[in-house]
Amino acid sequence: MLLNFRQCHYRKKLPHNRSMTLSIGKPAPNFTLPDQNSKEHSLRDYRGLWVLIYFYPKDHTPGCTTEACTLRDSYPAFQTLEAKVFGVSADSVASHEKFVQQFTLPFTLLSDTTKETIKAYGAWGRKKIMGREYDGIFRNSVLVDPKGNVAKIYENVKPADHAEEVLKDISRLRSA
Repeated sequence: MLLNFRQCHYRKKLPHNRSMTLSIGKPAPNFTLPDQNSKEHSLRDYRGLWVLIYFYPKDHTPGCTTEACTLRDSYPAFQTLEAKVFGVSADSVASHEKFVQQFTLPFTLLSDTTKETIKAYGAWGRKKIMGREYDGIFRNSVLVDPKGNVAKIYENVKPADHAEEVLKDISRLRSA
């Protein structure tokens, strides 16, 4: 039986009949990926902080730019809440560097050209747009608590509203 997001479980079918389940309260999968400056980041290095890992399809596209700029504009509030923000896509380090520079993004973009982390977080799969089907990155996010556990899973994120939603959740979860 597949449980839905509201039941605190998230399951996506991955290629080759593998499936990955993220569960609220369970450890988030670790990763080590290069950022826009080729510096490597591992999730385990950010224990003690809230971490938002947001997955997005492609640099310099309208929805992804809206999401990145909304997170940029809210970044001081993330810092106040001791939260780290990572954007993850399959774009190259060079593409991320241009995206960060063009929009003055103060947070880290990670390059997952192999899509291993994207798949481990269930953010890769079959998409359908205007009747065309293809494999791609889902606009999903995962909030990781200071202990390294999944605190919240966001599916089908609305780019313009996501930052505010996450900030409210971090505030609520911190005071719980």
